[in-house]
Amino acid sequence: MKAPRRQTRVPSGRLERLLRIGWMAGEFAAGGLAAGTRRLAGSAPANAASVFLSGARGARLARRLARMRGAAMKLGQLLSLEGADLLPPEFADALAVLRASADAMPVSQVRRILGREYGTGWESRFREFDFEPIASASIGQVHAAVTSDGRALALKVQYPGVARSIDSDVNNLASLLRLTRIVPVELDVTQLIREAKRQLRQEADYRLEAEHLRRYRRLVADDPGVSVPRVHDDYTTTRILAMDRADGRPIEDLRGPEHRQSLRDDAGLRLQRLVFRELFEFAFMQTDPNFANYLIEPDTNRIVLLDFGSAREFHAEFVERYARICRGMISADLEEVRRIAVEIGYLAGDEREDRARAVAELILLVGEPLRHEGVYDFGASGLAARAREAGFDLAFRRGFLRAPPPETIFLHRKLAGTFLLCARIRARIDTRALIVPYLDAVLGPSGRA
Repeated sequence: MKAPRRQTRVPSGRLERLLRIGWMAGEFAAGGLAAGTRRLAGSAPANAASVFLSGARGARLARRLARMRGAAMKLGQLLSLEGADLLPPEFADALAVLRASADAMPVSQVRRILGREYGTGWESRFREFDFEPIASASIGQVHAAVTSDGRALALKVQYPGVARSIDSDVNNLASLLRLTRIVPVELDVTQLIREAKRQLRQEADYRLEAEHLRRYRRLVADDPGVSVPRVHDDYTTTRILAMDRADGRPIEDLRGPEHRQSLRDDAGLRLQRLVFRELFEFAFMQTDPNFANYLIEPDTNRIVLLDFGSAREFHAEFVERYARICRGMISADLEEVRRIAVEIGYLAGDEREDRARAVAELILLVGEPLRHEGVYDFGASGLAARAREAGFDLAFRRGFLRAPPPETIFLHRKLAGTFLLCARIRARIDTRALIVPYLDAVLGPSGRA
């Protein structure tokens, strides 16, 4: 039997959340100064942030954010996936725990939220309500319930104060990361912060998420390998999302030796095909690849998609450019990749030659699964570590400190997360053969195999 999650009260007031982040900043600044003083007699650290990340400080910050929840935790999650480009490896590793970890609300807080959203006597609307959450994440936690008329639902209940604290949480956490030098002070993250706030406001609106669920369910209706839960409008509010309760096991379970390689490969192929459909066919993407958002149905082996708070539309020009850069990756055309990188915004037109070439080479590196002829073994590739090292070298040794274009932030999140999930389940996929028809549909046939 699964152990109950640790319960901690969610700090809901903006002043209380500000004080907690301020306390974290003071704790880390004091710890970093002490560590720096102790190192004066020795060699200097490889980068300024490592002073603040020595020992268990990075893990401690991740735990603090998990207790904060809300936008502070969500921004930590986002940074953990952008870590290869923006953050020292020690901190990215520490933040990775946030992708699957949050404390649960005490029952008293859950009851208050249900009373506020459903009104007095809300208990009469349910035959059963399990106060031990099925899952808990940055914005809310999920509870199993049975309605008075017998429907088995999953209710996503938003943490109190999350929506109104987005701006202050993001601003204060960004200040903390600059104070501790974890994010270099010379890196302009203004657009990244603005995009994070925009996406977080979207995620905090559960009626909007319900619209995303309905839209996505229509888009994948022709795919027998994918399932999306139905929304139940009569139990959905701005702060509670009611949907079908899905029956399935975590997709990560496929990594176990008891599962056939063909099952892992099939799941990986469906995940990759879904990403290509989202970008090149739908121009609409679910951009939260948290492993907990995917289940496998026990009888059909369909992939169940659970979370649609984070979604992004792409305009036609961006889709066309991204198709061109993918085609450039396949053909290993460094100059073409470099030209399109400027169009997308990865590079400025007047970038120093060595840096521009290094950025194009990094793009080619992460496109390795597309260039590979035949089946690509995600579990054995080691690409994630190589890309992180190359990104770290580019940022901290070559001095290329440029935040990714806003439109790509959540796309990167989906691409990186899907790759990591395929690696986790050790899937083997002919990714090149899979993507080419989508590129041809956008750009026309290339004449290449």
